[in-house]
Amino acid sequence: MSRWSFYTWWRDGRSLRRSLPALALLTAAVGLCAGVAGGAATAVERDVLGSGGLTQVELDSFEGDASVRPLTGPALREAARVPGVERVVGDHPATLYAAEDGTYDLSSRTLTPADDLPVVAGRLPGALGAGDVVLPVRAQGTEFGPVLGRTVAFGYTRATGVSSGTTDTVRLRVVALYDPAWQSDGRDVAYLAEATAARLAAARSGEGGGHRRAESAVVVVEHQSRVAEVTRALQAKGFSAAPVSDRVRHLPGLFGLASLGMRGGVLVLAVGAVVLGAVRAADSARARLGQFAVLRVLGVGRGELRRILIGEALLTGGVAGVAGAAAGTLGSVLLAGPLSGTLGLPIAPADALPGPYWTLAVLLLPVAGLAAGVSLGSREALRRDPYLAVREHV
Repeated sequence: MSRWSFYTWWRDGRSLRRSLPALALLTAAVGLCAGVAGGAATAVERDVLGSGGLTQVELDSFEGDASVRPLTGPALREAARVPGVERVVGDHPATLYAAEDGTYDLSSRTLTPADDLPVVAGRLPGALGAGDVVLPVRAQGTEFGPVLGRTVAFGYTRATGVSSGTTDTVRLRVVALYDPAWQSDGRDVAYLAEATAARLAAARSGEGGGHRRAESAVVVVEHQSRVAEVTRALQAKGFSAAPVSDRVRHLPGLFGLASLGMRGGVLVLAVGAVVLGAVRAADSARARLGQFAVLRVLGVGRGELRRILIGEALLTGGVAGVAGAAAGTLGSVLLAGPLSGTLGLPIAPADALPGPYWTLAVLLLPVAGLAAGVSLGSREALRRDPYLAVREHV
């Protein structure tokens, strides 16, 4: 890159510097998507690894879908007999509400092997007992710290007929409290042993204490190498089965869009830089045709003029890449906190930094694309006869 490139880029308003804002904005958008998607993937992967997710398979039950096997008691026992399966834990949602002090209304679920609760007080036993419960530190204005280690009365609904029910009470010991920012199963969830959760769900539905139809289930596989084999066997039996580790590759909602935007944005950035370079180079060369013609008459070759334009492209792409990457990274780091609540898992600021390969792509694509576009866009203008151009412009 010659010193003339920097001089014309900085001093001449007709230089390729005009394409800097659009290119920097596009680069920043890609950097932001890369940071957001990368942070979410890191948080989900950390959750999956922390809960032993590499050896787990999820089963889902879709109400009204006859093609998916319902997760009844006999079905779950059959799943547990599949070779390679260590155990199966069904999730039975119900509701617990205040029976004595407070006005809270908590969803209740089974504490499954896939749940890696961030416990901040108390201690999780190896397996919850039938009379144990794990609560958030606080929910709906109620602080549960004072009841840690105590047995508390909770109300629940017992169905007595179609669209009718009565209130019953269950006494549970609060063994641990977790950070309510962890919302993998939603807000304000109380976690129970499977048998207790199934009993409450059965009471709510009115199907009796033996009701074992689960909303979902977690299958614990003996070894990671057998996860694919077990998944295929469960699917062959009619279950909707998928490895828990797939959550790393399939980000939910907003984060899935960010991941898609990151990949599509790189393609748009590359193509956009080439097109922008070609269009801006052609416009810039035509606008400075008289200036270039004088230089040609004075003995400057087309190659040297093209090198000046390519130097301007390198400067523009480099500045756009650095500015866009910095802005996108700053944006994703600032969004880490608010987006943690959306995902239900903590995203640390360091998690939201774009990966090295994406950062490299954001830095280099504007430079390479703009330089390629300049090589294409400047040809026609630089082929003009310099003497005719001088007569037209001087």
